[in-house]
Amino acid sequence: MTTLAVHHVTEYTYDDSVEWAHHAACLAPRDTPWQRVHGWQLRIAPLPDGWGVEGLELDAAELARHLHRDPWGNRHLSFGHARVHEKLVVDSRFVAELLDRPAPDPARGPGWESVARSLRYRAGRALQEADEFALASTYATPDGTLAAYAHRAFPPGRTLTAGGLALMQQIHADLRYLPQSTTVATRAADALAQRSGVCQDFAHVFIAACRSLGLAARYVSGYLLTRPPQGQPKLVGADASHAWAELWCPEQGWLALDPTNALPAGPDHVTLAWGRDYADVAPLRGVLRGGGVATLRVGVTVEPV
Repeated sequence: MTTLAVHHVTEYTYDDSVEWAHHAACLAPRDTPWQRVHGWQLRIAPLPDGWGVEGLELDAAELARHLHRDPWGNRHLSFGHARVHEKLVVDSRFVAELLDRPAPDPARGPGWESVARSLRYRAGRALQEADEFALASTYATPDGTLAAYAHRAFPPGRTLTAGGLALMQQIHADLRYLPQSTTVATRAADALAQRSGVCQDFAHVFIAACRSLGLAARYVSGYLLTRPPQGQPKLVGADASHAWAELWCPEQGWLALDPTNALPAGPDHVTLAWGRDYADVAPLRGVLRGGGVATLRVGVTVEPV
């Protein structure tokens, strides 16, 4: 078992006063068969309207009152400010106990073509958990170019797991990790065309490529423990929010694959939430009146306990 402490701070500083704001957050970590979460705390300054008393600690029961679950079991919260402010700080921290996940076995399970056929809609077929993750979504829409790209990793007769591992390696080799080369609104087809992006784009390309073949894949948001070079100290805030993909395999369940790093997700990957793509699980988004130009600072620290 690996135990990791996660601290994620998002800070917006506005060059003009914000008169009114409403935000949505997906920052509540979830328990899974391989992850157990302890002591999640969330602090927001200024305190949102209707949230307890300014200056007092917000206990777990009060925090839970503001949470709601989406169709995939993620916990979201909405909060707002109807008073003037020049800064917003959202501070999330928790401890996660992580178990090793079973390694994907490329020799085990069905061929990818049979899985794709099983996910096709047929009148009278019972709905499966994976069905909606085979459909188009905002940032991961199937198309012919993505299908041709996916076929390089999924030749006829290859097992689904072997194809997923090959696609993960292929994206890692073909796309350059280049911060600020894309935005949070970049779609999978555009990231593939320019052959660059960040972890969000790598995951979207993987998901859209799989969906272009009729397979089911979902987007996972979370954190990654980064390890400093030998002899170098670990810097506070040097880790990052991360994203990877999960491919549905009837024999082995959801296969967690990280194309940014070309490896299956393991005990260094902390799961926050999952959905069809980034749009479903964005950590923080909002609308506001006023504010002028906002300066964003994000700091993430993931440390072994």
